[in-house]
Amino acid sequence: MISRRKLIATGVGVTAGLVTAGCSRGPSSGATWSHPGLAAASAPPEQVQVTVTPAADTKKVSPLEQVVVAVEGGTLKDVSVAAGSKTVAGELDGDGLTWRSTGKLAYGKTYSVTVSAADSAGALTQHTSSFSTVKPSGVASVTFQANALTALRDGGTYGVGLPVMVNFSKPVKNRAEAEQAMLVETTPAVEGRWRWIDSRNAHWRPAKYWTPGTKISVKINLFGRDLGKGVYGGADASTNFTIGPSRIAIADASTHRMKVYIDGRMVRDIPVSMGKGGTVVGADGKIVSYWTASGPHVVMTREPAHRMTSASYGIVDPKDPNYYDEVIKLCVRISYTGEFVHLADWNIGAHGRENTSHGCINVGPDHARWFYDTFRLGDVVDVRNTPRRMGLTDGVGDWTVPWDKW
Repeated sequence: MISRRKLIATGVGVTAGLVTAGCSRGPSSGATWSHPGLAAASAPPEQVQVTVTPAADTKKVSPLEQVVVAVEGGTLKDVSVAAGSKTVAGELDGDGLTWRSTGKLAYGKTYSVTVSAADSAGALTQHTSSFSTVKPSGVASVTFQANALTALRDGGTYGVGLPVMVNFSKPVKNRAEAEQAMLVETTPAVEGRWRWIDSRNAHWRPAKYWTPGTKISVKINLFGRDLGKGVYGGADASTNFTIGPSRIAIADASTHRMKVYIDGRMVRDIPVSMGKGGTVVGADGKIVSYWTASGPHVVMTREPAHRMTSASYGIVDPKDPNYYDEVIKLCVRISYTGEFVHLADWNIGAHGRENTSHGCINVGPDHARWFYDTFRLGDVVDVRNTPRRMGLTDGVGDWTVPWDKW
């Protein structure tokens, strides 16, 4: 009897013999010799494939686009993206398969991409390509304003009537694109929206005056934005400001009084003399009104002294009853066309009784000093009961527009 041990060994031998016999046939049999260990050692490395985004020779690439280099069949060893001597920062993933730029591209540059990749055997290959970024016809910057006469002070405190005001250095055609770049955050949160005052100025405001203590942060992610007609956004910008106490003066032309409220409480009732009414034709043919304009005004500047002259609108004859040329003290400006709350000690007899000014709000010495020392940029002077309405652009006229039309 053949033992079990011997049978198994014989079976192995038969199997080996059959394999050997099969491989001894000629080429016509279709069989070839193969040894597993030798096959793995002699297989060629997988071909390395490198993909670069933006693709080679792409034109007018947005500088916001991220450069991405990916590899298949190997690993990335080195990636360089450069325009001349300036390189773009980037990071390689931990697995060595993808590189992504972290630095910004620039306008109007041609970038060379040089990639070194290793295959599975460690052999290095080089891959190169290039692309170019868009070249704007103009680049727009932004400034933050308290009004057209005064820049917003970063970290400053302003009155409850101050909107967020962004001024572009060049006209903006693609307003929707610009608005996507403009972010306003408030604490506490409040709903608000943008309105374009003209092609270069956008204002953001809530439905009502700010709540005192509100903190406002503005970020303009402008760089790379297509603003239209070949104009692109320049550097990003940001600012923040805080809303101070609520200071609102209500000047009534029919009662000749200006009542002042601080945080909702009336603290002063001031006799005033306001615009006498009537009109005159200015030197440029425009009609000049002597009414104080009705509507919410916002304090724009505070000037210890300001020269006021009728020559600014064409009346230069000293014999003309509407002629004046004086340096006025304690002036709080509330419009671009020359409306102020100011000291008028020569006109005290009219205060609280009749309107005799050329459009300003005249007050006596003690009240003028108190008002000048108390009111700040962004505070509100709401004029009522005159036949002339304040325009949106005659100062910070944002609050003259109802919320449903803003």
